[in-house]
Amino acid sequence: MNLLHCIFVAMNRFLKSLAYAIQGISHLLLFERNATIQSAMALVVIGLGFWLKISGNEWIALLFGIGLVLAAEAFNTAMEHLSNLVEPNPNPKIKIIKDLSAGAVLLISIAVSIIGIIIFLPKILTVLYQ
Repeated sequence: MNLLHCIFVAMNRFLKSLAYAIQGISHLLLFERNATIQSAMALVVIGLGFWLKISGNEWIALLFGIGLVLAAEAFNTAMEHLSNLVEPNPNPKIKIIKDLSAGAVLLISIAVSIIGIIIFLPKILTVLYQ
């Protein structure tokens, strides 16, 4: 194979992988209730960030946090779907797996919420009391 052919094959594989990832994100945002709620909250936070003119570093923290929460939700959703496929009937071991996965999302969400409070609360208080 020549170099051009190898590049074409690699690019084709990459584009197919990208399309599959976009399909996964689309499914997450359109059909998973928690991800829809989290995305709506992310839009509110982004709007608040523009309104309060947060700094570049604050944007980095918020966008990283938003991405982390949504990625955790995607892993949680995948774990739930896989668990249901493997064992469609109630099973205490599957319940533990699902609970751990959901707990991971909750832990990340709490940490990111605290970051949001640290960033926004002083700015909101300044706006309110000026």
